[in-house]
Amino acid sequence: MRTDGVVLDLAHTDGSVTVDRGNSVRRTCTVTVPDVSLLPMSPMDQLAVYGARLRILRGIIYGDGSVEAVPLGLFRINSISGDPAFGPVTIDGSGLEAVVADDKFTAPYTTRGATNATAAISNLIQASIPGAVITNRATDATIGTMTWDAQSDRWAAVQECATAIGAEVYADADGQFVIAELPDLLTAPVAWNVDAGETGVLISANRSFSRDGMYNMVVASGENTEDNVPPVSATASDTDPTSPTYVSGPFGRVPKFYSSATLTSSTLALNAAQKLLRDSVKPNTTVSLTSLPNPCLEPGDVLRVTYEDGRRELQQVQSFSISLGLDSITIQTIGGKQDT
Repeated sequence: MRTDGVVLDLAHTDGSVTVDRGNSVRRTCTVTVPDVSLLPMSPMDQLAVYGARLRILRGIIYGDGSVEAVPLGLFRINSISGDPAFGPVTIDGSGLEAVVADDKFTAPYTTRGATNATAAISNLIQASIPGAVITNRATDATIGTMTWDAQSDRWAAVQECATAIGAEVYADADGQFVIAELPDLLTAPVAWNVDAGETGVLISANRSFSRDGMYNMVVASGENTEDNVPPVSATASDTDPTSPTYVSGPFGRVPKFYSSATLTSSTLALNAAQKLLRDSVKPNTTVSLTSLPNPCLEPGDVLRVTYEDGRRELQQVQSFSISLGLDSITIQTIGGKQDT
């Protein structure tokens, strides 16, 4: 999708899309195409490249020639490189979060006034991408006045506002921005059954455990003199005795501290603490799955995984990398729970 309005269908020879909930820019892509005319050779060509976007879909061609495809992302093109005579040409792109992140504040920016989190988030995003579609699936609330200095990261400001209501913000596969909480592993519907065996889709699996970067207690606090409210704080802990990171168990107590002026009530402080705790205790077990490709997956989706020995567990998608060819998909999951 060029900046001059021209939309081109590109034949490709290779490529992949990586989706990772742990990255500030959730989706990235690399695509290899044979068309050397895409390489910018003049300033006018460059105008068609800088700011251009790439929409990627993946799916199935049926025997009758019909196609069923789903989007894998809408990407800002970051770079195009290759041999100008023979090719191939490699295109690298990033999800639209990168557009907001690059638009640093050129002057101090404030949310002064009784501003809801979703309104603050929408204003921040649409100042960088006018007309951006923003969908809220979280419980909204009024947050405290927050002021960011010039040169501060606009996307980090977006996430800080979302954390105050226990949510995260990301650009989805259609390039629309979503404000949502991470689905609960035990209550969310199963999005896909990943089974071993002759009729299943599981090719291989590898389980691992690491305590690096993990904590099982979060203390969130807020102090906002501009709104003339007293300091607030709240604590969230892993209180599940069956959890490997149980706060009173052998894992030990590992606290994390978070502070933001957006937190002006104990409810907001608790929302932030619980959100940050979910981010940490979920990866107490990580599993790397190799399976047949499924382009419909999203981070946060719950999988029911059945191993060769018949054991089953629920896992939640953290990240995956999917080829644009016929290769398998590699999925990183978190928070495995035995499924009976």
